[in-house]
Amino acid sequence: MPEISAPTIAAPAANYAHAIVTEGPARWLHTSGVVPIAPDGTTPEDLAEQAQLIWTNIAAMFAEARMVPSDIVSITTYVVVGEPVAPVMAARDQALDGHRSASTLVTVPALARPEWRVEIAVIAAQSG
Repeated sequence: MPEISAPTIAAPAANYAHAIVTEGPARWLHTSGVVPIAPDGTTPEDLAEQAQLIWTNIAAMFAEARMVPSDIVSITTYVVVGEPVAPVMAARDQALDGHRSASTLVTVPALARPEWRVEIAVIAAQSG
C-alpha cells in the first residue's frame, strides 16, 4: 500500500506514515482493541511485555486471516496516562519490521481492567 508523504507538511513525529492509500478491491481485517492477555489468562505486569504480548496476539490473528504485518494500514494505540510510550513504540516497530503504516497513539486515564496499561487496534488490507 503506497505511503502518502506530502512535501508541504512536517515529517511524522516517529516511525509511522501520515497516510496510506489502498487501491482496488481488498480483503480487510479490523481488530477489536487487542489487550495483553496471554492464552493462560494472565497479564504481564511489565509494560514492554504487555506491548509485546499484544503484538503476539495480533500476529496470531494475522496468521489466521492469512495476512502479514505489511498488510497493516492503520494502528490505534491506547496507553494509560503516565506510562512511558517508548517501550510500546519499540514493540510496534519490532513487530512491523520496517513496515510503516498510519499510526495514532492516544493516552487515556484507564482501560477496561486496571492491570491493562496498553491496548492496540489494527486495520489491515490485502489487495485482492
